[in-house]
Amino acid sequence: MNWFEVKNVEELDSPSLLIYKERVESNISKMIDITADNDRLMPHIKTNKMENVVKMMIEKGLYQFKCATVAEAELAAKAGAKKALIAHQLVGPKIDRLIRLTEKYPEVQFASLVDDWATVQLTNSKFEKAGKKALIYIDINSGMDRSGHALGQSLADLIAEIGYLDHVQLYGFHVYDGHIRADDFTERKTAIESGFAAVKAFIEKYKLDNEEFHVIAGGTPAFTSHASEIERICSPGTCVLWDWGYGDKFAEQPFEYAAVVLSRVISKPAQGIIATDMGHKAVSSENPIHTRIRFLNLENYELLSQSEEHGVIRVDNWDDIKVGDVLYGVPFHVCPTVNLYDEAYVISENESKEIWNVEGRKRRISL
Repeated sequence: MNWFEVKNVEELDSPSLLIYKERVESNISKMIDITADNDRLMPHIKTNKMENVVKMMIEKGLYQFKCATVAEAELAAKAGAKKALIAHQLVGPKIDRLIRLTEKYPEVQFASLVDDWATVQLTNSKFEKAGKKALIYIDINSGMDRSGHALGQSLADLIAEIGYLDHVQLYGFHVYDGHIRADDFTERKTAIESGFAAVKAFIEKYKLDNEEFHVIAGGTPAFTSHASEIERICSPGTCVLWDWGYGDKFAEQPFEYAAVVLSRVISKPAQGIIATDMGHKAVSSENPIHTRIRFLNLENYELLSQSEEHGVIRVDNWDDIKVGDVLYGVPFHVCPTVNLYDEAYVISENESKEIWNVEGRKRRISL
């Protein structure tokens, strides 16, 4: 039996998300081995969005997590995390939600990103009214131009101004370099370190290099590069579940597929053509049609089109395929694929034994 096949697959509806428990555990262990220091790991839970997966990481000794939303921060707290960083600059009602989160989970250290003086002032004001102190990291734009403050004198001025406020505390920098994705590790690491040199120079110039000042660096593409620099905290996320997109691209990373989309053949409308129940709602579809899913038990095929509920595939072995046949596929991009599902079947020893909720796909859990 292949690793992805499920003995009691006839009990599983489709399309559905399968999580392979032993492989998740193995990926967590490999992630820990790469840094060899749990204090240097802050995994991003935007990939898995599941309380049970976060609990698995906590059981391995991890205690701090990066999150994309207030809901994910609450999920981390519910799972037992000691620290949760919301890797966004909070706008609208989100600062108030964060304050309520600190009140509900006083034992958890929550933090958020800032890159704008007005946001820092608003955060300080709101936390002052609540009688609390906000923990913040400055988001640094290291070349991705997606968010963050540029290095230079204005950043030094921002840091100085923060120092005069009583209800915000600066913990360090957040530096995300997800735009650097060369296939070759040596080329990728050279580019990452070249971009990071200015960050290091700024820290040294303004004497920010101390035990209280933390630098959270990169995501999964840069993980194996930043992990070799002991002063940096790493925040990979995809590696816990892994996917086809990163698996083909980052050969030096030892992770294995732990999330699979289960679908079924629902029609054979024409010679050489099959239709499945794997539409846009079953697998992330932001990439071109040929880079959305890789079927593990189908050869010589081409995904021709997708609509909301259908995936149409050209196959060579049309005569051998029956309506109702099961297909197992690895998503090209696992993070938004997981976000499509309310729950996942958990596979252990090739059998579905339990169902886990994907709590983090909600924008609000309780606050």
